[in-house]
Amino acid sequence: MLTPGAAPAPRPVVLAARGLVKEYRRGRAVDAIDLSLHAGERLGLLGPNGAGKTTTLLMCLGAVEPDAGSVEILGHRLPRRRAEAMRGLGFVAGYLPLPDRVRVREYLRLYADLYGLRDARAAVDAALARFGIEHLAMAIGTELSSGQRTLVGIAKAALHRPRLMILDEPTASLDPDIALRVRTALLALCAEQGTALLVTSHDMVEVERLCERVVFLHAGRIAADGTPGDVVERFGRQDLEGVFLHLAEERDRERAAAA
Repeated sequence: MLTPGAAPAPRPVVLAARGLVKEYRRGRAVDAIDLSLHAGERLGLLGPNGAGKTTTLLMCLGAVEPDAGSVEILGHRLPRRRAEAMRGLGFVAGYLPLPDRVRVREYLRLYADLYGLRDARAAVDAALARFGIEHLAMAIGTELSSGQRTLVGIAKAALHRPRLMILDEPTASLDPDIALRVRTALLALCAEQGTALLVTSHDMVEVERLCERVVFLHAGRIAADGTPGDVVERFGRQDLEGVFLHLAEERDRERAAAA
């Protein structure tokens, strides 16, 4: 309980990336990026193609090792302690490789067992209910639409109540009503469990609805970091889409000048 007038306790850091650098033969993809994320925070990592989003995301997952800098998830340094870090992480890719002949419930139960959940059946039931896919429990992979696969993938990533979820284009293939369901469920995870979200997306409207903070990348560097409103004001645009288009135009001009 807070003493009257006392400041709330700072939220713990769940992701800390410091001085990330990654170079490929074609040039430097990520150039000295610092990025932190706190418990319960909802962050959108944005930018046009070639800005460095994917490489940054892969380094934050421990899938790509930086040439310089470091990444810690929940205090665990990557890649040395990646196994420990992954226990508190849920990852959602754009497409779920659900086996064609495996039922959704069986698939989720497999992951619940892999996560070592004490009551795997209850965890699966809770995930199905949270994302409104109870009716898909007995469906097999070939019977699911791309949007339904995405829902199952998000439910799988949330099974073990992770402290950090990294979502790559989570609502790209969803109808508006399903996207609303996913957004509502994710916001509830943040509010109820303190789950932090790191989201990449090209849908700026969806980002404005889901994220309280955005980081725009440009040419491998951070071009802006703040609330959606602050970033829009800084660039003198009407919305996040305007900022995105401005940075895409800058990228194209720089490429043309270098050609």
